[in-house]
Amino acid sequence: MASTAATHAARLTIDYPDRSLDRLSTALRLVYILPILIVLCLIGGTTAWNTAGETGAGVGVLGAGVLGGPVLLMILFRNKYPRWWFDFNLQLVRFSTRVLAYLALMSDRYPSTDEEQSVHLDLDYPVVATDLNRWLPLVKWLLALPHYVVLLFLGIAAVVAVVGAWFAVVFTGRYPRRIFSFVEGVLRWALRVEAYAFLLVTDRYPPFSLT
Repeated sequence: MASTAATHAARLTIDYPDRSLDRLSTALRLVYILPILIVLCLIGGTTAWNTAGETGAGVGVLGAGVLGGPVLLMILFRNKYPRWWFDFNLQLVRFSTRVLAYLALMSDRYPSTDEEQSVHLDLDYPVVATDLNRWLPLVKWLLALPHYVVLLFLGIAAVVAVVGAWFAVVFTGRYPRRIFSFVEGVLRWALRVEAYAFLLVTDRYPPFSLT
């Protein structure tokens, strides 16, 4: 399973906090996160919670403000993916994922705008002429429809799981490992769908998998 994940064009792992977490910042997380959420919205230009239903119930800032439309046109008419657009999208998705991981209580370190911290996310830069079908971006968003449906329910389950984790951290200081792995898996699944349908970095259809 690890080798399969490693070969995918979109990869995400989050370090499990095997220690006592800050109970106060966990209890007040919705207050603490407001400043960095404002920064993220200003950078991304939109709150875009889950483009096209990415994780359903609002579990995700992934994809906020990504330059999907311009990239689609460049692939379609110029057969190229400008590197600076890729770099911008990559850094924005990394930043938004750090914010999301903090919101999901997976870390008590305040999200950095540029440091990796505990969230390790990477995307492969595509060479359009050899790696992508220039016409496929026109329908990728539609082909990914089954994923939207599944992620809708997974997203709702992740929200419930995070609420359970909130009580666990507030009362014990520890984040249940099984809940952590589940939420991480949902985020990984959503990232692969985003990489396929909106970031347009791969033509490989996303697997129906949390790993």
